Amino acid sequence: MAKPPITVTRFKIIFSACWLAWALANTWLLVRFGFKPYVAFDDAFVTNGLFCAASVMLSNNLGYYRPRQGKIYILLIWGLGLVGICIGLDHLLLSSLLPGETAYLDFLSKSLPARFCLGLLLLGFTAMLSLLWYNMEDQQENERRQNSTERLARDAELYNLRQQLQPHFLFNSLNSISALVCSEPEQARKMIQQLSEFLRGTIKKDEQSRVPLSEELEYLQLYLEIEKVRFGHRLSTVIESDEAAKILTIPSLLLQPIVENAIKFGLYDTTEAVEIRISAAAVQKDLVLEVTNPFDPETSSPRRGTGFGLNSVQRRLYLIYARNDLLQTSVSGNLFTTIIKIPQIHDQSDPD
Repeated sequence: MAKPPITVTRFKIIFSACWLAWALANTWLLVRFGFKPYVAFDDAFVTNGLFCAASVMLSNNLGYYRPRQGKIYILLIWGLGLVGICIGLDHLLLSSLLPGETAYLDFLSKSLPARFCLGLLLLGFTAMLSLLWYNMEDQQENERRQNSTERLARDAELYNLRQQLQPHFLFNSLNSISALVCSEPEQARKMIQQLSEFLRGTIKKDEQSRVPLSEELEYLQLYLEIEKVRFGHRLSTVIESDEAAKILTIPSLLLQPIVENAIKFGLYDTTEAVEIRISAAAVQKDLVLEVTNPFDPETSSPRRGTGFGLNSVQRRLYLIYARNDLLQTSVSGNLFTTIIKIPQIHDQSDPD
């Protein structure tokens, strides 16, 4: 988002310094014209003080009300009125301050038209700068509102993705528990405890928060323990991760739907034992994850069936990192591989 070129305090300092420099320049010119220094000083500071006050008043009014494009004449009327008041007060004050300066008072009366034009130019320049400043502030405020709206929409979509993922896993687990209650009550009890621990951890997680890979793998292990109760000896997993990768961060609960997809297409269409491999490595300061599962080409089609799980992960990665190239899939023989690249962002307060 664009930031103001200068702060309000610095702008006020520059504004005051410019008027002071202008008043000193006027004093110097009047002295060069032959007027006494105190006469030149009074003239310059009274005249420019009035115009400065009028500029501040005009700028403040523009902060609350700006004429529309078809009503710019209102701004001209304001300027003419303020300049007229300034010229009248200028003549009155200087005549009172310097009553004995006959030559100067004659110069003052003859210079009133020039002072009026100069004041109109100064107020016009002030009005132009004020309009530019306030329009820039309005644009920045609109950008802030738009960014806030987009962030809320993104958060809502991420939450919706999570709400769709969690019931799918929960229903499968409850069905398995129901099937084990009578035949293997100890296994059912174990699975309930593991499910409770897994859900307790996931509820506390923020969908946008990034956690170390080591922590993500701990929650993945809880999920796998539950799935191993469901599938028994048919499911085995291998998790490989180097030490450099474990300290890198990953959006929380990103691996679970990917591994669930691997289990779905590795075990649902076969009765044989299946090994799912999960590897993590630090590659050029990014975290690269690979999940590989076998499948039966005759009974399943991983490219057609990647479905909601991988699509939701890809959508989530796009919402967080604004990139569509972070998830890729490939098929080699009877092995289906999902590759995820997680950029490491250390200076973002907001992942958007």
